[in-house]
Amino acid sequence: MDFCRIDTPIGPLLLTANAAGTALARVSFGGQPAPGGAPADTPLLRRAGAQLQEYFAGTRRAFDLPLDPSGTPFQQRCWAALRAIPYGQTRTYGQVAARLGAPKACRAVGMANHRNPLPIVVPCHRVVGADGSLTGYAGGLDVKRFLLELEQRHRG
Repeated sequence: MDFCRIDTPIGPLLLTANAAGTALARVSFGGQPAPGGAPADTPLLRRAGAQLQEYFAGTRRAFDLPLDPSGTPFQQRCWAALRAIPYGQTRTYGQVAARLGAPKACRAVGMANHRNPLPIVVPCHRVVGADGSLTGYAGGLDVKRFLLELEQRHRG
């Protein structure tokens, strides 16, 4: 799998393409490659890096990339629901579960968020607790807060 590392305001991110090199498969915090990958400068990874930089600059609100996240059918449905949350807005785990037609599946939505291989691009940071509080995030709560505040600043 091809990968590249980009520097961002929240630290380095590692972007990994799928095995065919045709879609983005993973965004990892910390920028550390998985064993077996190879650094690459491909059009897909350049495009993904450029779009993430635009997002951090406040000039991009939605990503236009081919995605190939690996997950169960439920996780895939959950990640699709996350992509439908508008820029600068949040939803609760319960609201996402209800959108999926499974209003009691809040914990399952939380687990799908936890396993999201494409944070930021698939905006799991936009999901908050029932009382509006920030809850767990792979990049840490400080990163989640930063992303939500970034979107609020550039929303208007």
